[in-house]
Amino acid sequence: MNPLITPDSHRKAGTALSVNVNKVALLRNTRHLGIPSVTKAATLCLEAGADGITVHPRPDERHIRASDVHELAALLAAWPQAEYNIEGNPFHNLMAFVRAVRPSQCTFVPDSEGQFTSDHGWDLEADAERLRPVIAEAHSFGVRVSLFMDPLPEAMQRAREVGADRVELYTEPYADAHGSSDQATQTERFAAAARAAQAAGLEVNAGHDLNRDNLADFLRAVPEVLEVSIGHALIADALELGLTETVRAYQRCIRAAGR
Repeated sequence: MNPLITPDSHRKAGTALSVNVNKVALLRNTRHLGIPSVTKAATLCLEAGADGITVHPRPDERHIRASDVHELAALLAAWPQAEYNIEGNPFHNLMAFVRAVRPSQCTFVPDSEGQFTSDHGWDLEADAERLRPVIAEAHSFGVRVSLFMDPLPEAMQRAREVGADRVELYTEPYADAHGSSDQATQTERFAAAARAAQAAGLEVNAGHDLNRDNLADFLRAVPEVLEVSIGHALIADALELGLTETVRAYQRCIRAAGR
C-alpha cells in the first residue's frame, strides 16, 4: 500500500511514528553472530504499534546493510498499513535501493559519504537542479519524496518547485534548545517553517534528536506534522524499557500532544 497513491482515508490520522532501526544494526555489526536481528527488532516495533520503519543505509554499511534493506522490504510486505522509509543521499547509494525496493517514501539527505550523522538540510540554491531528476525518477516508481531541510520558511516554496512531496524538518536545533530560554524561539522557527511548507503544498515530517522529553512539546507547537522518524533515543530507551514498551511510550507522547 503506497501512501503516495493510496486514498487519504487509508492513512493514519495525526502523526505517524516511524522507528529508525540503524542503531540495532550498528550493535549487530560489532560481532559476526547476527544478533540482534534488525528484522526481529522491526517486527517487535510494528507489533507494538509503530506506524513505519526507517533505515538510512550508508555507503560504508557501518550499520544498515543492503541485505537489511531487502529483508525489511519483505517484512513490510506483510504489514501493508505500515510505511517503509529509506533515507540517504540520492547521489551516493540511495537510488539503487529505491529502484529495487520501491519503498513508501524516500527521504533525500545531503550527507557526505563519511558523515557521522545528518547535521544539515539541503541548500536548494545550489542543489535544486540536480535534485529535480532524481525526485522525478523516484516518482516514476510511485515513491513519495521527502527532502531533509533546515527550518527555513523561505526555502519551502523552492522545495515544492523541485518536485518534493514532503519536507523532513531537521530538529536538532529544537532538541538542543528544549528546556532552555531559547526553546520558544526555536519552536517558533519550526512552526513557521511548517506553515510555509504547507502553504507551498508540501506535507511535513520531522526528525533528529526527538525523544520522550521533547516530542510532545514539539508536536503541540508545530502544526500538522504527519510523521516523526526516531532512532537513537528510541533504541537507547529500549535498552531500559524494551522495544515494545518504548514504542508504546512514544505513541503516548504523540497522543499527549493531541496528535
